[in-house]
Amino acid sequence: MTSNIKPRWSRLDFPRGSIEVSETYSDGRFGTPKTRSSERVISMSSALRQVLECHRTVCTCREPEDLVFCSNKGTPLSPKNLYNRALAPACDELGLPRISWHSFRHANGTWIGEVGESVKTVQAILGHSDLETTLNIYMHAIPDSQRRAVERVAGVLFPDVPKLPSGLMKLAN
Repeated sequence: MTSNIKPRWSRLDFPRGSIEVSETYSDGRFGTPKTRSSERVISMSSALRQVLECHRTVCTCREPEDLVFCSNKGTPLSPKNLYNRALAPACDELGLPRISWHSFRHANGTWIGEVGESVKTVQAILGHSDLETTLNIYMHAIPDSQRRAVERVAGVLFPDVPKLPSGLMKLAN
């Protein structure tokens, strides 16, 4: 069973820059989110706001209860069709491994943490009721971040150790 958010124009607050998550779409039906924490208001970036405002000017379905992204008939887009027609070909064209739509939730959780926001912030944005879900499933370690962390700790522990010139570092490897 796949469940995802299909926002309506009435749920987007452009002046405040926010999106209200109060409805899901699963197995061909609209319903309420799984938990109370799944119902939330999340901020949208200024870049997303611009893209959505531009999208609204060119789409045919722009009434408050219309879906932001829909077919020509106003019905929900099929995630499977979108995957086969857009996401998988884009991955192939870029020479990247194929990913799922759900991968974007994981990436978002990871990057929010990576830019220094708290795990509680990630939990609130993703709508998790359990912090363990956020930490253990949706936030991933990034190799460059691990390398940076090790170097920072070394800088604190050994501040007087001179750094080798980059040319010597290459020879040592």
